[in-house]
Amino acid sequence: MNTSLIKHLYLLLTCALLATLGCAQDNAGQEGGSQEPTATFKSNVKLVSVFTTVVNKRGAPVAGLTKEDFGVAEDGQPQDIKVFDRESELPLNIVLGIDTSLSTRKDIHLELQSARRFVHSLLRPVDSLSLYQFSENVDELVPFTSNMQRIDKGIDRVRIGSATALYDAIYLGSHALADRNNRKVMVLITDGGDTISKVDYKEAVRAAEEAEALVYSIIIVPIEASAGRETGGEHALIQLSEDTGGKYYYATSTSQLDDAFHKISDELRTQYLLAYYPAQHASFSEFRRIEVKLAGVPESAAYRTRHRAGYYSVKSEF
Repeated sequence: MNTSLIKHLYLLLTCALLATLGCAQDNAGQEGGSQEPTATFKSNVKLVSVFTTVVNKRGAPVAGLTKEDFGVAEDGQPQDIKVFDRESELPLNIVLGIDTSLSTRKDIHLELQSARRFVHSLLRPVDSLSLYQFSENVDELVPFTSNMQRIDKGIDRVRIGSATALYDAIYLGSHALADRNNRKVMVLITDGGDTISKVDYKEAVRAAEEAEALVYSIIIVPIEASAGRETGGEHALIQLSEDTGGKYYYATSTSQLDDAFHKISDELRTQYLLAYYPAQHASFSEFRRIEVKLAGVPESAAYRTRHRAGYYSVKSEF
């Protein structure tokens, strides 16, 4: 085998290896010469966005912080914040999911009134909302729109069912959000029980995390504690909300429901965007854990941050 052919095979193997690694090689004009091939690498590292809420010791959102007030780490390694912004003006994409199972029949009318007030007070022309109802089935009553008349008509079409496919609703709503830009939010009104979903809790959580959705759960609790209260489902919603950077609220009355919606609205107007390109590290885990700390704020301020727990470096198949 002659030298020219050996070099040609060497270049082909090198290109194949670099393609496998997700990089590009510039090897023009190298086949016949004696010069070693020169590889030019193109980074395909994705910008990681972390929407962060900062609250004071009373739980109220904190505005007015700067980039210098934050520090970000991934799997314990400090990251360089490349993008910083205050997110009061960034468009919102919201999935509003309403539990219409039989257990909600008594309070559904009040829940719908409160949800309608929330939508009217929050939604701007640049925002979009999709309305879902879930019982034994999950139905998208209104696709993403900012048209208030269409949303109102969708709320009027909500109907009571029997069982509760809560995890299916989270899963399908997350995939609806996944391909959308800007901030992605899911608001769930439910008593927390799941009785019939085809996907399990783990699959629902992963779908929400992959969609980068902030999940806010409003857990409807009967005025009197009852044996039928689904505390396991409540705890699952609490964990989901915390892992995605959202929050959970309990509501036993219309006033508490309105208050929860008001607090969600306030948070969405005072969030921060921190974005970075992940530095190389040795972790082989699919899940990369994110930590946000306040670097320039006095400890006496007693501020706390909320953000998603991390992200998957490899997406699951839908």
